[in-house]
Amino acid sequence: MASLSLTQIRTKSSFPELAVTRRVRTGLTLPGRFGLRVVASESSKAAAEPDLSVTVNGLHMPNPFVIGSGPPGTNYTVMKRAFDEGWGAVIAKTVSLDAAKVINVTPRYARLRAGANGSAKGQIIGWENIELISDRPLETMLKEFEQLKKEYPDRILIASIMEEYDKAAWEELIDRVEQTGIDAIEVNFSCPHGMPERRMGAAVGQDCALLEEVCGWVNAKATVPVWAKMTPNITDITQPARVSLRSGCEGVAAINTIMSVMGIDLKTLRPEPCVEGYSTPGGYSSKAVHPIALAKVMNIAKMMKSEFNDKDYSLSGIGGVETGSDAAEFILLGADTVQVCTGVMMHGYGLVKKLCDELKDFMKMHNFSSIEDFRGASLEYFTTHTDLVRRQQEAIQQRKAVKKGLQSDKDWTGDGFVKETESMVSN
Repeated sequence: MASLSLTQIRTKSSFPELAVTRRVRTGLTLPGRFGLRVVASESSKAAAEPDLSVTVNGLHMPNPFVIGSGPPGTNYTVMKRAFDEGWGAVIAKTVSLDAAKVINVTPRYARLRAGANGSAKGQIIGWENIELISDRPLETMLKEFEQLKKEYPDRILIASIMEEYDKAAWEELIDRVEQTGIDAIEVNFSCPHGMPERRMGAAVGQDCALLEEVCGWVNAKATVPVWAKMTPNITDITQPARVSLRSGCEGVAAINTIMSVMGIDLKTLRPEPCVEGYSTPGGYSSKAVHPIALAKVMNIAKMMKSEFNDKDYSLSGIGGVETGSDAAEFILLGADTVQVCTGVMMHGYGLVKKLCDELKDFMKMHNFSSIEDFRGASLEYFTTHTDLVRRQQEAIQQRKAVKKGLQSDKDWTGDGFVKETESMVSN
């Protein structure tokens, strides 16, 4: 597929307060930014092997697996490797205008293993990082983006960006990354520990008024699809997701890492990761966050479906993905793509082959031929506790109505007390 040749045409949004753009691809006019459908390849219906390809906001990917922004997208060499291994898309490590402000420390990671706190053995189930955004010069990263797009014109490269509370800075950053030919932008409104005093990262994502303003700046300037990356460190994640979509973003990505303290070394009494005897809370990821991420994605998906017509927007699920089954769960809840970051750090870039094989196995088990066949299929089965009570009471009454099993102890005949007890209807 040829790379996108993007031009900007002003048009009216479904939301009167926002003027948005329409993008035109060579030989094909894409829908307006609020009408970008997410579809699976039509050829999947005829193929014997399940088709993993997806088209998200007009961007075609060979599979839904995306390198999440972080160390796996830190430079040209590793991003090239990701494309060579077969990842559907790559999101580069977050960049800003002035990398000189970004100073990392070492060590910056801590791990939680199954077993006793501080155990050197056992499976890694949790991962904490206090790593900041890219500390490489922006000019260097931009040159590498451009080189990657020249070498892989048909692959999807997404720039992750974050800036201070400064409209001109955001506009300059967007202009510079778009000039490299990147296919989309993910806006980091979610880094839990990166320079909140400068109103960056989660400091924006946790303040819906501030988020709406910055999203307005971003979407007025951007001519490529924009995803807003959500922080889980908030009471109701649907609020910033709603604001982001209403402010012009084509998609939402969730979740970023969860604010955490990994643990205390019980020998030294110092927190981890330990830098000169001290530490700071960081972002928690890996397998242990997967259930939390599923809940957040489910809430966003339900909101998008009820308020925005979810087919016009995209949702990227993130959190503890190490297997094809993990990915299938996100897609069943409505995700179009699935991002992997810590999983790549632990298992390498070749993990994508395992993810694809396992996702195909799941699809074969259910006779699904495309991702769209089962995207969001489990969403309807989430309801309120009050509704669960009502449903169970109705089911009990229906079972009683057909006299399934004995009704009470007085009906026992003595021919096998265990069997007769198990046949009784619950009250």
